[in-house]
Amino acid sequence: MKKALKISAAAVALATLCTAGAIFSIERTKEENFALTPCVQTAVLKQGATGGEVKELQRRLKQWGYYNGAVDGIYGKQTVEAVKYFQRKNGLTVDGIAGKATFEALGMNDSVKVLDGTGSSSSSSSSNYTSSDLYLLAKCIYAEARGESYTGQVAVGAVILNRVRSTKFPNTISGVVYQTGAFTAVSDGQINLAPDKTAMNAAQDALNGWDPTYGCLYYYNPAVATSSWIFSRKTVTTIGKHVFAI
Repeated sequence: MKKALKISAAAVALATLCTAGAIFSIERTKEENFALTPCVQTAVLKQGATGGEVKELQRRLKQWGYYNGAVDGIYGKQTVEAVKYFQRKNGLTVDGIAGKATFEALGMNDSVKVLDGTGSSSSSSSSNYTSSDLYLLAKCIYAEARGESYTGQVAVGAVILNRVRSTKFPNTISGVVYQTGAFTAVSDGQINLAPDKTAMNAAQDALNGWDPTYGCLYYYNPAVATSSWIFSRKTVTTIGKHVFAI
């Protein structure tokens, strides 16, 4: 009888262990499958959203002083308030929801493309450029606009890249930067200054597709500009001391 009870107890213990092992295996499989599953975002982000797109939103907001929390990919109350702050400062609808207009203002163009149905978050326009291109772009940004806001610095980089893509200008960053008479910073030697981290980040954002100028090919400071021709260009936007035109 005792022997039978021992065998029965052992069988129960073995069954429990096997069941626990099976549950652990199932849960582990779930975790592994979750980790391997691509994060699909709706692109419109609001409180409760999570993922890499939220992290990028938080990173940009934090970089520009709108957000002080952790870059954890969780769209919580603090992120909502940061988005509202950004929207308020940039003349957008203040709802705490990151939609197309907010993404455009933040330079999150991949998210805009997802909303437009023309792309995915894996795309990047920077793949056509080298580290040397990035550094030269940052040098020009630093030389031309180091006293401007971060958005203003990205805007200068965007103009250079818009020229690269235009048939009216050379088709390389170096060609555009060093085109005769194109940039004061080249003429006065400031192009040789080493760019700081802000200029490097601005250059990278411009290469990644952020264009606060909406396609402009020219910019100028009306307080110091001497060319009457530049004043004839159509103004698109003004950022800081620079007028951006086409």
